Amino acid sequence: MAASENKKEAVCVTGGNGFIGSWVVKTLLEQGYTRINVSIYPGSDASHLFTLPGASSATLTVFEADILDADAVARAVENCRGVFHVASPCTLEDPKDPQAELVLPAVQGTINVLQAASRFGVRRVVLTSSISAMVPNPTWPSHKPFDETSWTNLDYCKARQKWYPVSKTLAEKAAWDFAEKHGLDVVAIHPATCLGPLLQLGLNASCAVLLNLLQGSEDTQENYWLGAVHVKDVAKAQILLFETPAASGRYLCTNGIYQFGDFADKISKLFPHFPVYRFSGETQPGLKDCKDAAKRLIDLGLEETSQSS
Repeated sequence: MAASENKKEAVCVTGGNGFIGSWVVKTLLEQGYTRINVSIYPGSDASHLFTLPGASSATLTVFEADILDADAVARAVENCRGVFHVASPCTLEDPKDPQAELVLPAVQGTINVLQAASRFGVRRVVLTSSISAMVPNPTWPSHKPFDETSWTNLDYCKARQKWYPVSKTLAEKAAWDFAEKHGLDVVAIHPATCLGPLLQLGLNASCAVLLNLLQGSEDTQENYWLGAVHVKDVAKAQILLFETPAASGRYLCTNGIYQFGDFADKISKLFPHFPVYRFSGETQPGLKDCKDAAKRLIDLGLEETSQSS
């Protein structure tokens, strides 16, 4: 199906008032989509979406839908031909109840979205996975760049109480199982640490990594880091994956794979007045740098945003 025809299709963005979700909505509007359902967590604020160019009550319809509420999710997905499933709990804080706070919403929430998509004949679901479904993977061959064939080692994470990677990995695996059993077209995108201008009022977890660094944090991000990516590229890539019939499988979305220490060094030079910690040695032991880590997306036609933007 041609991209021009896709732009006439109604789409749903789950978690559409969050950091990535807001940018997906913004980019959809910029690319001519005029029927966008946005699901938000009940009681959360979506008012900023209506300040976006092209946004109105005619182009955006907001649905309050906890992703664990299958009926509410179905109402948001009904009449849509595409779904961008972005909603998933994410926090830098250690959860008190990992199963209830992270794992169940990520996994069952994804199943609820896919069940609705299957029920209503959605053409394609673009699943926002994460590099956290790829790393940490201590069994990955030393000094080989990570790619889309890597999966996070669940036993390693559980033993170290790293529950966010567990939640994203189980959610993605559940999505692939569902897609295979029910013949649903699913494509997954794996953003690295996602940075850029905030459209929403609150600070999201990925941008909090940058804030913490500016405030002098010595956290190496060893278990969560492969690189960084501009949120504009993540949003553009999502729509590219939806509009490109040949797209399939998993897509790593990052401007490269490199050490967190290298990122910190660059930030310290850009913002010399902030107490950015200067790491010595490797922050990600054995991590192999890779400049074209997003090759699969670039081959589809993604043009990366300038790092200075």
